[in-house]
Amino acid sequence: MLEKNLRAVNRDVKVLVQDSQALFQAAAALTGDKADELRARAMRMLDSALVAAQEAQAVAVDAGKEAADSAEQYVKENPWQALAAAAGVGFLIGVIMTKR
Repeated sequence: MLEKNLRAVNRDVKVLVQDSQALFQAAAALTGDKADELRARAMRMLDSALVAAQEAQAVAVDAGKEAADSAEQYVKENPWQALAAAAGVGFLIGVIMTKR
């Protein structure tokens, strides 16, 4: 679910940036109050994109911290199983590396 939300935010940010770029290009061809209005609107859109990106980053960081906490808790509760899993992964990496 988190990944789906992050993809949606990423897509929304891209759309906002593209729309802002289009507004800046349109404003470049205009002069006076209309150009100022378009530039201000584009800046607001870019600010919205920045806020959305920062919120997505915060969510991702929180999810990463929760995953790390869960892993730490599991290792504390099951040290031998964690050690065996780490040894197994190390063994598999070693086998893969020696076949190359």
